[in-house]
Amino acid sequence: MKAWNRLGLTVALAAALVAGSLAVGAVQADAMVVVPAGNRSATQPPIPNTSALRARAFNTTYEAKYEQIIALLKRETKLMAQIKKAAATYRIDPIHIVGALVGEHTYNVSAVGTMQTYYVKALAYANADFAFRYKGVAVQTFLERPEFSRCTAKQGSAELWSCRDQVWDEAFRGKTVGGVAYEPLSFQRAFFQPFYAGQTFGLGQISPLTALEVTDMVNKVSGFDRLTPDRPQAIYRDIMDPDRASIYIAAIVRDSIDAYAAKGFDISGNPGITATLYNVGQPRRRAAQLRAAVASGSDRKLPVENYYGWLINDRLDQLKALLGTTTQ
Repeated sequence: MKAWNRLGLTVALAAALVAGSLAVGAVQADAMVVVPAGNRSATQPPIPNTSALRARAFNTTYEAKYEQIIALLKRETKLMAQIKKAAATYRIDPIHIVGALVGEHTYNVSAVGTMQTYYVKALAYANADFAFRYKGVAVQTFLERPEFSRCTAKQGSAELWSCRDQVWDEAFRGKTVGGVAYEPLSFQRAFFQPFYAGQTFGLGQISPLTALEVTDMVNKVSGFDRLTPDRPQAIYRDIMDPDRASIYIAAIVRDSIDAYAAKGFDISGNPGITATLYNVGQPRRRAAQLRAAVASGSDRKLPVENYYGWLINDRLDQLKALLGTTTQ
């Protein structure tokens, strides 16, 4: 009789644990905020002056640059096939990749005439002799400073490099430390543009720092070698090669979606938000700030598109047509 009682208790306990797990899952599902499609603002947010200066320098307009990248995407059927394949591999809608490309080439660099130009540039950078340094100090050496010790326990390249980026902003950017004056530059601009300011990075305009952040994911999903700052040529090969660009863009978008999901926001249905994050970077920091704002009772409840992401949502029907799909 006692054995049967023990068995009954065991079964009841197991059932309770299963029910509890399901309840927790339901709570977590309910807690996830699905960011709706479309723009939060009826009008486009201000475009930075640097973008306007760049357009004027090349005697062009945003609309002309937009039409250039649209024409390239229509013309390059191989690229569109790569975009769709990369999107499927990283479990995202391909419109997120299209949005990232269109935003970059509308407001930053202009699309070149043919994909062959990107291949030539990739080869040139891959054979160059350079290192990632700031004021003569290699980034690998700089990261040995005690200020970065809090990052050593971070798991994975995304968490690790995001932490290092934040430490730079908090401890060095625009400050004088140990008698050294650090300019008010981002971590990316200080260390990862070894050739010149305003340097461009191929079809996807992927920065070396961002590539380092997603290298673990790209290694796991696509089998590419892990990137490290002591092999800068390998980083440039990957970010400049058009055949790899779609894969890295997909990984960057996937990483942003995952970072926001971890804080309770599903941004996967809003390509304007993912385009905004592709433009500004730092998805973990921004997701954490949004969650903190919501928790504090702030009026800020959802992520908001910047000028770059706003355009993507505004032109969504035309962009979806490139993929042979339409907005529901």
